[in-house]
Amino acid sequence: MTERASPRSSQHVGIVACSAEGASLCYRTLCVEGAQVLGEHDHPEVSMHTYPLAEYMRPIYRGDWNAVGDMMLSSAAKLKTIGAQFAICPDNTIHQGLDLVRDRSPLPWVHIAEAVAAEAKRCGYRRVALTGTKYLMEGPVYPPKFSAVGIELLVPSPEERQQLNRMIFDELVYGRFTDEALAYLQQVIARMARERCDAVALCCTELPLLIDEKRSALPTLDSTRLLARAALKRATGT
Repeated sequence: MTERASPRSSQHVGIVACSAEGASLCYRTLCVEGAQVLGEHDHPEVSMHTYPLAEYMRPIYRGDWNAVGDMMLSSAAKLKTIGAQFAICPDNTIHQGLDLVRDRSPLPWVHIAEAVAAEAKRCGYRRVALTGTKYLMEGPVYPPKFSAVGIELLVPSPEERQQLNRMIFDELVYGRFTDEALAYLQQVIARMARERCDAVALCCTELPLLIDEKRSALPTLDSTRLLARAALKRATGT
């Protein structure tokens, strides 16, 4: 007879995934850093569901963010059936859909922009550069969260937004992290440092795989790991 595991004290985390690289980093962070809280080799129970990125992109291209949100709720419902107690999404862009349907969700959420804004406030930042997809940089996900904590956001120029968006969708989501892409992102961050930004928010969940604080002209707010850490804190009650 096998010994039964003792009841778990931490909550079951449901990951509503979108793009593979960012979701993988979030999952790894939850598991690896979970051991620092719960003990050797331990972490909260984690489940993940993802629709193909192509299925998300179809409504995004036509600007149907309600449909994006409905897909996220569908994932959350699937995760709830296998025991998830709250949900996270390691994809900044599609939070524009979540914000429209969150009140109908079968699970509570830890919101990525709220986690990043909270860390920016904790660090005392006053003016933050926002990087990510063009939908994210030009969209409504981050401004109200940062405004609520008294922090100004600055976005890259239109040309920079277009190039960053191309890099993300043509390279980073496929796991291609090139020296050329790194150099371009460094150039954008350095220019925004000259615009008196005191930090840069990496708000495509793949960007932290391309650049880290040692190679950035500004301190970085790593949205992927900050979300994972906020989920770990909620799951463990720490």
